[in-house]
Amino acid sequence: MRFLLVLSGLLAAIPAAHAARPMTTDDARLTDAGACQVETWVHIHGQQREWWALPACNPGGNFELTVGGALAFDGSRAESGAHLIQGKTLIKPLETNGYGIGFALGYATQPGNDSSGNPYFYVPVSVSLADDRVVLHTNLGYTRERENRENRLTWGIGSETQLASRTWLIAESYGQDKGNPFFQLGVRQWIVPNRVQVDTTYGSQLGHIGQQHWISVGLRLISPTWF
Repeated sequence: MRFLLVLSGLLAAIPAAHAARPMTTDDARLTDAGACQVETWVHIHGQQREWWALPACNPGGNFELTVGGALAFDGSRAESGAHLIQGKTLIKPLETNGYGIGFALGYATQPGNDSSGNPYFYVPVSVSLADDRVVLHTNLGYTRERENRENRLTWGIGSETQLASRTWLIAESYGQDKGNPFFQLGVRQWIVPNRVQVDTTYGSQLGHIGQQHWISVGLRLISPTWF
């Protein structure tokens, strides 16, 4: 109930944009200039549940600031949550039938282990095809796992494909320079065009599909220019 009250306050205060949540592979787009957005979703894997809220604002036009996190539960037992702060800017804005390049820098902790966070950065590149009916995304980056004292290269490949006027198929694969990659597949649906969007995804790790898989259900709220 405390989470729902906090989330309701965020939803009332925050407005607009594009983005890739709950996908891990980010896009080379920002929240609309002078506006904000909030993306929320529940991530369910086995007995574990994570409730995420990621508000983001772009007050100046080419810098998006995201500050948010998650509450985590294992069965009925509450675990420590996750926290995230990230800044993103565009080197080249994405254009229809063109490409865009961005740069993001952030710091994040994981659910169940908020005592040791990981700084990271990545470069998102997006390519528009067929008048924006297909958009491809790639990410290449780096993270410092402070708990393990290891440096990791990170990568991601994703896509958005329009199935109908309000419906999009979303897919991605992502991972690090060590270990098997992960994947997600899902659908996004505009309930109110350019204002309210819902999504659902299924994900797992290659080589461990029977042991590790999850689903997510998300909500995105968008408003006109706020600032």
